[in-house]
Amino acid sequence: MSRPLICLCLTGKTLAEDVAIVNKYRQHIDAVELRADFLDEDERLHIRNFPTMIEVPAILTIRRFIDGGTYREGEASRATLFAKGLAFAEEDARRNFAYVDFEEDFHVTGLQDGAMAFGTKIIRSFHDMNNPVRNIVAKMNSLRASGYEIPKIACMPHSLKDVTTLFSEAAELEDNNQILIAMGKFGLPTRILAHKMHSMLTFCSPAELSTNLHELGQIDPVTLNELYHFRSINEQTALFGITGWPLNVTSSPKLHNSAFKRDGINAVFIPFRSESADEAFEFANTVGIRGFSVTVPHKEAIIKHLDVIDSRVEAIGACNTVVKQQGLWNGYNTDCPGFAQALKEFVWQDSLKGRKVAIIGAGGASRAVAAAVSQLGAKACIFNRTLGKAKTIADVYKFEYATLGPESVGTLKKYADIIIQTTSKGMGSKEAPGVENDPLYFYDFTGKEMVSDIVYEPDITPIMQRAKAAGCRVQNGLAMLKYQGIEQYELYKTACAEDMR
Repeated sequence: MSRPLICLCLTGKTLAEDVAIVNKYRQHIDAVELRADFLDEDERLHIRNFPTMIEVPAILTIRRFIDGGTYREGEASRATLFAKGLAFAEEDARRNFAYVDFEEDFHVTGLQDGAMAFGTKIIRSFHDMNNPVRNIVAKMNSLRASGYEIPKIACMPHSLKDVTTLFSEAAELEDNNQILIAMGKFGLPTRILAHKMHSMLTFCSPAELSTNLHELGQIDPVTLNELYHFRSINEQTALFGITGWPLNVTSSPKLHNSAFKRDGINAVFIPFRSESADEAFEFANTVGIRGFSVTVPHKEAIIKHLDVIDSRVEAIGACNTVVKQQGLWNGYNTDCPGFAQALKEFVWQDSLKGRKVAIIGAGGASRAVAAAVSQLGAKACIFNRTLGKAKTIADVYKFEYATLGPESVGTLKKYADIIIQTTSKGMGSKEAPGVENDPLYFYDFTGKEMVSDIVYEPDITPIMQRAKAAGCRVQNGLAMLKYQGIEQYELYKTACAEDMR
C-alpha cells in the first residue's frame, strides 16, 4: 500500500487566506481540502478558481451543519454551489478539483456524472459527530455504491476502547482506498497511524485556524511531520507511546521521537489517552505497541496486567514504564531514579540527611518520590486528602502522614525544608493560584522552603508561582522527565534491537 497522504483542512474566510496557508505549509502537505462552507458568502462564488491558485491536489467540501460543517442554506443551494465549483472543467486535470466530497445521502446525478467525466474523484462520506461507527468494512462497502467512490467514515469515539475497535476492524480492509478517522480527544492515534487504519490520507489543520475545528481534535501539519515523523511511518515502524488521563499535556513524544531520529531507529512514540489501565492495555495489544509510558492515574492499576515486574516496581508499588520483551509484558519504575537525580541537582547535594520533606499527594508518582527521598536519607511526611492512602506509603518508609488541608498546617511547617508536589493539580493551568490548581492554597510560604513540583506544564505552576513570589527556590518536573525518560528510552531502544534480531 502507498503511504497515506497529509491533507490540510482549509477553513479560512477568504480564498486568499487559504492560499497563503497552503503556501506556508507546502513542504508539510500532499493535498488540501477547501472547506467552502467556511468561506464568506461572496468568496464562495469564486471557488472554481481555487485549484488554479495552488500547486497541490484539492478536495472540494461544502459541509452541512448536521455533519459538523457550517453550511445552513439548504440542499438546493449547496448543489448549485457544488456545480459552480466543478463547472468549466479543463483538460489539464491539475486545474480542476482532484476530489469532491459528497455525503452518503447526497446524490445529484448531474454533479456525479460531471465530476467523473473530467477526472474529479468522488469521496462518499459518512459522519457521526456524536458516536463511534461499528462494522467498518460493511459500512465502507455500502458507501462504495458504484465502485468508483472513495468511501470516508469520520466518527466520534467515546473512549479509547472505541478507538481500539476501529483499529481492529480496519485491519480487515484489503487496501487503503478509503478514508477512516476518529475525531475528538481520543482520535489522535488514528491520525498519526493512518497506515494502520488503511486510510489513504489523514487530515490536519493549520495552527492559525485550529480553533475552527477544535472539537475534531485535528493536529497541525508541522507537528505531524516534525514531532511524529508521519512520512517515515510504515509497517516496520516500532510503536511506543504514553497513556494516562486526562493526558492533556505531555513532552514525552518530543523526548523519545527526537531520540529515535537521532539514533536512526524506525520507531514512533504517540500519546493515547485512556480512562483506565484496562483500556490502555487492550489498545496496546491490538495496535501492536511495543512499550509505553504510564502516567497518572494508572501507575498502580497497570501492574495487574504485567507478566514481570522489576524490583523497584515491587518495592514502590507503582509502574511508569511497560515494555514487551520476548512476548511478555515487563514493568519498570524509572520515576524513582529520575526524581532522585533531579532532586540532588535541585538541592546541590547528594544526600538529604537532616532534611525534612513534605510530600504532597499519595498516588503512583508519590510512591516513587517517597522511595527516592528515603534513599537520599531524609525524613518525610506524606500529605493527602485520603489519609489511608497517605498511611499506606508512609508505613513503607517509616514516614509520618497527615491529611492535606488547613488542619495540617502545623505538621506541614515541621516538614517544610523541601516541599514536593506530586499531584496533577496545576497541570496546564493558566489561572492565578487558587483552590482548584494549588494543593497548598492554605499554606503561606515563608521564603525558606524549597519547592519542587513534578508538573512541568506550565513552566511555573500555580504553587511554584506563590512560592517564588515569597522568595523560595522552585523547580518544575522537567528535570525529572528528562532523567526518567533517558532510562525509559534505553528500555525502548533495547526492545527495538530485539525486533531486529
